[in-house]
Amino acid sequence: MASRIGIVGVAGRMGRLLVEEVDAAGATLAGGCLRAGSSATAPQGVTLFPDLPALAAASDVVIDFTNAAAVQGNAAALAAAGTPWILGTSGLSAADEAAVARAAERITVVYAANFSAGVNLVLALAERMGAALPAESYDAEIVEMHHRQKVDAPSGTAIGMGRAVAKGRGTTLEAVMESGRHGHTGPRKTGAIGFAALRGGQVVGEHTLIFASGTEHIALTHRAFDRRAFATGAVRAALWAVSRPPGLYSMMNVLGMTDSGE
Repeated sequence: MASRIGIVGVAGRMGRLLVEEVDAAGATLAGGCLRAGSSATAPQGVTLFPDLPALAAASDVVIDFTNAAAVQGNAAALAAAGTPWILGTSGLSAADEAAVARAAERITVVYAANFSAGVNLVLALAERMGAALPAESYDAEIVEMHHRQKVDAPSGTAIGMGRAVAKGRGTTLEAVMESGRHGHTGPRKTGAIGFAALRGGQVVGEHTLIFASGTEHIALTHRAFDRRAFATGAVRAALWAVSRPPGLYSMMNVLGMTDSGE
């Protein structure tokens, strides 16, 4: 039987693309749900459930690209239902990420900063470049641009790039991150990973990782032109997740670039 996929926020921009990609993948759309009080209209023919627990009970896996404010509640609801969770929401706090990790003790969770296959290959390269280009000689900077409606900065993908570089260098992003420089900041710290966030127009997503030394610059860039790339990857992750044991996984696991859960 085809896997039954539920979609949180099914009436949103990503939700509608996910509906199309579920059909394209030959899976079964269990239905969707909206945030409480929403007046949005679900796509035609989509079964609308009153809340997430009801959707989870009818689904083999649930895809969630909603707001960070909903993450802790969604984590508790899906863990209680025992339903695997594909999470693509960005801007999570430390408390939100802790709630995701707790849920992963009971259910399969695929949490990714970006579900595009191309971005995940870039993240793998970023880690290798971080390991190969010493922090003492190569300054790492990440520049990202998104549409004017995006509410979090830096983006989840930019954070993912920074974490990959930091991992390659044997440290954590929290220890070396510099974001939002303003005023008299003094000289750049050796080993820092800097971020710049641009917002404007309707840019789907552009990310550039720069390694700058005194003798050369190396730039690694990914540009997304259509959000469908994220939807396609999320459905791929959903189909992968239904047969996996509980744990916290990433899109790297889905793509076969690493074997174990995080």
